[in-house]
Amino acid sequence: MIRNELDDLATFAVVAEERSFTRAAARLGVSQSALSQTIRALESRLGLQLLARTTRSVSPTLAGKALLEDLTPALERIHASLSYIQRLRDHPAGRIRLAVARTAASMVLLPKLAQFTSSYPDVVLEVTISNDPIDLVAGEFDAGIQIGEFIQRDMVAVRVTNDVRLAVVASPEYFRTRKLPRTPLDLKEHACVGFRFSSGIYRWEFEKGRKQLTVNPQGPVSFDDPDLVLAAVLNGVGIGVAVEETLSELIAQHRLIQVLHDWCPTFPGFFLYYPSRRDQPGALAALINTLRLSA
Repeated sequence: MIRNELDDLATFAVVAEERSFTRAAARLGVSQSALSQTIRALESRLGLQLLARTTRSVSPTLAGKALLEDLTPALERIHASLSYIQRLRDHPAGRIRLAVARTAASMVLLPKLAQFTSSYPDVVLEVTISNDPIDLVAGEFDAGIQIGEFIQRDMVAVRVTNDVRLAVVASPEYFRTRKLPRTPLDLKEHACVGFRFSSGIYRWEFEKGRKQLTVNPQGPVSFDDPDLVLAAVLNGVGIGVAVEETLSELIAQHRLIQVLHDWCPTFPGFFLYYPSRRDQPGALAALINTLRLSA
């Protein structure tokens, strides 16, 4: 009902502007008879005559002029809004709200952030760091970046890293007085620095051949921030786990000792995910194209 009224009101405005059914029909691409029928139907619903007609001219009545005073600027604002939205599609701009796991922020987003902001200066990213799985729709986020296994199945997911592997590490100082663990079961004899979601401690999963083991890390401290887990490990507090790629330099510098490497399988890495939608905002499409893993 509202949509039909808006169409008819816009048609009335064109006729009033052209002051001619012939010119208005040509401008709108409809027949004069169809145009006349639309105006008559609108006047009938309103119970008012909006246009005075003679064989030579058309002009708005007093009621028609009063309606045009509010209608014309309203239609102009609608047209401006539609033009702005069209520009957003063709020229990415606006804000994108992202929910990003901390490790993904350092691995995926930060390395390409300068490139993205330089290419799309009219896009503003609002990044919220959250290691917990997030309901994007409820949180009013446009997209998120998270480990694939934590993403809801009704989301569209785009791979942004290769497969990853967890590394089990501790500092040389920690191992100076302790034996290196040879199997995951040996971790029971060690202080483990846990990583914690809001739902509980992240359990360490291991696999070797057909053997699969899960260890619930026990130790003096746990954090909900992977950077603090790493800091505690570097300070000799205990053994921790993190994505191997983020630790490669520290391992190469012998600041960390990696153990149980043969028990740590690879698994699908990080994905950018977002709610399914038919018409994707230009700013989000630009971000996806920037972060998408190259074939």
